[in-house]
Amino acid sequence: MIKYNEFKEVCQKSIQMIEAAGLLLTRADKQKMTAADFGLSHIKKEGVQILTMFQTDRIAGKILVLLPFQTEPEHWHPTVGDDAGKEEVIRAISGDLYFYIPGENNMEKGFIVDGKEDCYTMRNEIVMEPGDQLELPAGTKHWFQAGEKGAVMYSFSTTVTDLNDQFSDPNIVRDTIIEKEPNSI
Repeated sequence: MIKYNEFKEVCQKSIQMIEAAGLLLTRADKQKMTAADFGLSHIKKEGVQILTMFQTDRIAGKILVLLPFQTEPEHWHPTVGDDAGKEEVIRAISGDLYFYIPGENNMEKGFIVDGKEDCYTMRNEIVMEPGDQLELPAGTKHWFQAGEKGAVMYSFSTTVTDLNDQFSDPNIVRDTIIEKEPNSI
């Protein structure tokens, strides 16, 4: 569960990071900013902030934000029934972004979240600079992390099937629960 004030804080910081990267956000965009803690209750360590720019039955575009040293947990977009699984293209916009995918263990910049060695198994590190792009075929196990500056990136994908995502961490819950706003009934 995310405390309401912490949810507002990470969303506001993410909006500031997007704007500092030179992207224009409308008032409606700012109101759509959300955050996911994956049920782990420590969003500044493991989580991601998300602004869905568009989503149709076939494609989606999002801006993803990681605060400094924040990590999105290891996951993959599986085939489900007739759906081949979500294909995703990540394009770095600003900050320090490290992606981890299958391949040789060459991890140097990032770190494994304390006590979670079994939950972060991909160690092939791709250091992404602003403008770099990474294609993730459906079913590719991956996770990503920000360095000291945090990171802002685009995520373009086929139909969003996030509720079908699979995670290496058995403690992850897909729905983010936000504590009620103080003074609300």
